[in-house]
Amino acid sequence: MLFEKKTSPIVLRDGPDILAAVRTALAQAVPGEQAGLERAADIIEAHCRSTDDDLLGRWVRGILADAGVDPRSDHVQRVITLRKAVPELTLTTAHRLVVNAVGE
Repeated sequence: MLFEKKTSPIVLRDGPDILAAVRTALAQAVPGEQAGLERAADIIEAHCRSTDDDLLGRWVRGILADAGVDPRSDHVQRVITLRKAVPELTLTTAHRLVVNAVGE
């Protein structure tokens, strides 16, 4: 994630480029490599279908998990944890991200 000072996170999507590279490798693969590359392409395609909100929610839940904070804990604690991890976030943005990440 990239941030500008006191702004919202920007979701970067490189999945389509990665998928294209895996498909190119699949087209050139020997039989023993094909099954693994096909599985990798399926996984990447599934991730490419994720919305920005899905990706941001997964990112926020990961930050909370890394900090040992239960996503069902006190809302204020979740916002504080997120802002400690990413000080560039405004209070409003951190609140919105936490709400969306845990489905409040």
